[in-house]
Amino acid sequence: MQLLDKAEIEKESELVNIYTAKGDTKYYQGLYTKAAEWYKKAYALKPDDPEILNRTGQMLQYAGKYDQAEPLFQHALAIWEKSSGKDHPDIATGLNNLAVLYSVQGLYAKAEPLYQRSLAINEKALGKDHRVVANALYNLAELFRNQGKYDQAEPLYQRSLAIFEKALGKDHPDIAPGLIGLAELYHDQGKYDQAEPLLQRSLAIFEKALGKDHPDVAIGLNNLGNLYYNQRKYDQAEPLLQRSLAIWEKALGKDHPHVATGLYNLALLYYDQGKYAQAELLCQRSLAIREKALGKDHRNVANNLNVLAELYRKQDKYDQAEPLYQRSLAIWEKALGKDHPDVAIGLNGLAELYRDQGKYAQAELMYQRSLLIFEKALGKDHPMTKTIRKNLHALQSPQRT
Repeated sequence: MQLLDKAEIEKESELVNIYTAKGDTKYYQGLYTKAAEWYKKAYALKPDDPEILNRTGQMLQYAGKYDQAEPLFQHALAIWEKSSGKDHPDIATGLNNLAVLYSVQGLYAKAEPLYQRSLAINEKALGKDHRVVANALYNLAELFRNQGKYDQAEPLYQRSLAIFEKALGKDHPDIAPGLIGLAELYHDQGKYDQAEPLLQRSLAIFEKALGKDHPDVAIGLNNLGNLYYNQRKYDQAEPLLQRSLAIWEKALGKDHPHVATGLYNLALLYYDQGKYAQAELLCQRSLAIREKALGKDHRNVANNLNVLAELYRKQDKYDQAEPLYQRSLAIWEKALGKDHPDVAIGLNGLAELYRDQGKYAQAELMYQRSLLIFEKALGKDHPMTKTIRKNLHALQSPQRT
């Protein structure tokens, strides 16, 4: 009987190794949904193994299945806390992965204390120059950047990148996310000349290490395309955004949140070029994916709603535009707080709607509040701040028509 039990255990372990190996293969190919399917097979055999739970949760997260990932991360963390104590590096791993999941969903208040605790554990256990600490610093920097807390984010990005470069060299794939994060920070602040070389370097690293059709390469293409878009270099932006979207659709499937991002960014490009019909179709499709994957109160859903409102306003469809502006603004205020730059964007949209309808007093209030937020968050010389100030002055001008 004991021999039979031993044989069954060995067979089970062998199957788990096969399933995880196949899952890892699909993961490195960027096929996250297929990777998750293999890991779920391993999880079915070992439902209380925290390593399997954690890895399966990651695959489900990459596949955009956040509701399935959360209980696995929570279960893994509970097992580690019981077996290892609350200050073990395994606990930091569990806290970090749960925090990443919350961050992706825009649940920043839930994510921040988990990131902070994870960082403290890793610094104490591994030292302040360990690459695991660098990863924790990067994740916390991303959290702050997404909330518009740029002064808190920048030193964390820089410290994280310095640790990675010292440990791995300047061309290692793990350097690329740090380059992208710092570039996105500069991008958000309108420092395009500082952002571009970082994005170009990260894209070159990804293409060399992963091949030109990997989802991470699509991230690099998308980020560089967005940078050119924001500088109105549309001819340079469009092929990058199109290639990025094509990679994501092929690798991840047409309902993945990354695909929604690609559709949204192309919609913005076409909107700016006055191609409203093309922009509306892409934005609607992106919105449907995001509402399904992220929920109707996610900040990225608000992005789509705002762009659709802009599209309708430009076509004088004011009755369709106003409720979308109001809904997007309400989501941003709830998710990010009333002083976030995204809230200022929403206020500016409403101001332009009211201006177009001749409701000048309402428009002025919206412009003024938007300007105050941008000046506080981004400074008086940021391109967006200058745009809002110009809009407000035009509204207040006695030559207004």
